[in-house]
Amino acid sequence: MKTTLQFLLCLLLALPLSAQNHVFLETESFQDKGGWVIDQQSFVVMGSSYLMAHGMGRSVKDATTTVTFPQKGKYQLWVRTKDWAPFPKGPGKFQVVVDGQPIKTIFGESGSDEWKWYNGGEVDVKTDQLKLALHDLTGFNGRCDAILFTNAPKFTPPDKPEALTAFRNKLLNLTDKPTEAGSFDLVVVGGGVAGTCAAISASRMGLKVALIQDRPVLGGNNSSEIRVHLMGDVDKNHYPKLGRIVREMDNGDPGNGNADAKEYGDARKFSIVKAEKNISLFLNTHVYKVEKKGNAIAAVIGRDIATNQEVRFTGALFSDCTGDGTLGHLAGADYRFGRESKTDTGESLAADKADDFTLGTSNLWASLERDTVSSFPETPWAIPFSDEYHIDEAKADWQWETGFGNFNTITDAEKIRDHNLRAIYGNWSYLKHNKQAKYGKRELAWVAYIGGKRESRRLMGDHVLNQMDIQEGKQYPDGTVTATWTIDLHFPDAKNSKYFEGQEFFAGTKHIKVAPYTIPYRCLYSRNIPNLFMAGRNISTTHVAFGSTRVMRTCGMMGEVVGFAAYLGKKYNTSPRGVYQEHLPELMAIIKDEPTAAKP
Repeated sequence: MKTTLQFLLCLLLALPLSAQNHVFLETESFQDKGGWVIDQQSFVVMGSSYLMAHGMGRSVKDATTTVTFPQKGKYQLWVRTKDWAPFPKGPGKFQVVVDGQPIKTIFGESGSDEWKWYNGGEVDVKTDQLKLALHDLTGFNGRCDAILFTNAPKFTPPDKPEALTAFRNKLLNLTDKPTEAGSFDLVVVGGGVAGTCAAISASRMGLKVALIQDRPVLGGNNSSEIRVHLMGDVDKNHYPKLGRIVREMDNGDPGNGNADAKEYGDARKFSIVKAEKNISLFLNTHVYKVEKKGNAIAAVIGRDIATNQEVRFTGALFSDCTGDGTLGHLAGADYRFGRESKTDTGESLAADKADDFTLGTSNLWASLERDTVSSFPETPWAIPFSDEYHIDEAKADWQWETGFGNFNTITDAEKIRDHNLRAIYGNWSYLKHNKQAKYGKRELAWVAYIGGKRESRRLMGDHVLNQMDIQEGKQYPDGTVTATWTIDLHFPDAKNSKYFEGQEFFAGTKHIKVAPYTIPYRCLYSRNIPNLFMAGRNISTTHVAFGSTRVMRTCGMMGEVVGFAAYLGKKYNTSPRGVYQEHLPELMAIIKDEPTAAKP
């Protein structure tokens, strides 16, 4: 009898738990994004993408989706968001609309810049399905990560990163095995100019290639999303074969921040890649996990930034072309971040003491002249400008830059972008209200919400390129890519620092001219992850040398070399280092466009 009562008591206690229902929605998975955009730049911090109302001061169209409920009844609504500009309250206001009825709570104006869950009150669900919408109120970058409906009134969703990730993965059913993309000779992570050139080069050498990019377009900083012009020369090469693929990708020089998106050739880059029969292209896929066999990478796992579906890629060789050194970092590759000291490197241009100072991130923008006068809202939450200090320009150039060691370019990517937006909107509001004769008929035509990064991690190879290599023009036996850009190291503009010390968003530089020099192949593979190449701004250099190697035509040629080396890696079943140690003459013959003969 006692046992039976205990069983019944346990059953009764378990009933509320079994009836507990969570209906969880990632906003980036909404069926119709409306005018909202997907932002994945802080995936490494948040474990997720989110939706943002990037309307440049004009409210955007609602994002909508249909929600299915396991049972009818009363649910608590939770919304994960933040106030991105709490000075004291920001402009990113939005509402959640349930079956046409707006929830009374206004989100995005809490005064807190931390991502967290906010209770939106009780919702009475009377049907199996309802229509849900995110309704933007300002056009000023309101954002929403996720929405939760729960019929457990005392339940509070987790905010701490590890608990939230586990909660998110469970409710998204991400515990199952990811879809298999297949096995590849070369897996290229990062679809900027360097990564795209690496994939094309390897493909044309006969390799089966996966090209993985975490945005919907290729080109990275040279895409329509960021709009940085291509720099570096391809016509001064020691080896004229290098640069041929870069030339194919090159859409001319529209400058920085051109208002016409087509000038950056997204369609051109996409069509070139799609024409390659050996390349499997995976857009909108953020690689966030690595599987290893010993020290080598065995597979990478990517998550779709919109659907959250996961895909697994196995390969023999991998190339980190992410810029941030994301793949290398996940795999445990040796890397540097920031400036070395003069003592460390012997470079005259190095810092007196090593630190975390890096070149910053730019969000470019442009305005256009219209036929009629237009208005722009006051921006009390933005960076304040005055008659004494403002930037009297109709568009941005490279100088609009935030970072410089005040922010970490990887973990603070969202803060950097938001700081740039506060500068852009604040300055534009000043111009519209105080220089009406010049700017009255101009309106913001485009503002980048994806940051154009310059510097973050540099993955260490068997050679670390330095200032002396560059300025002395040292010609190593494995010298491959010819680089021509100046040593171009940015720092906060002095006048900007005077008014915004520690919060600078405008840069200066001094160009130190160099003669054309070659980058050793040993800078293009990891010294401790045996099957990892790298191409782009994350190659093996000092901070000073990086100032010259980082421009995109140069980075594209690095990708071309990686493709050739990967071919030899497959041909001889060897590592990137093995190519250098055992097959360098054949690699150099390919680069020189000479007939090659297999090593006896």
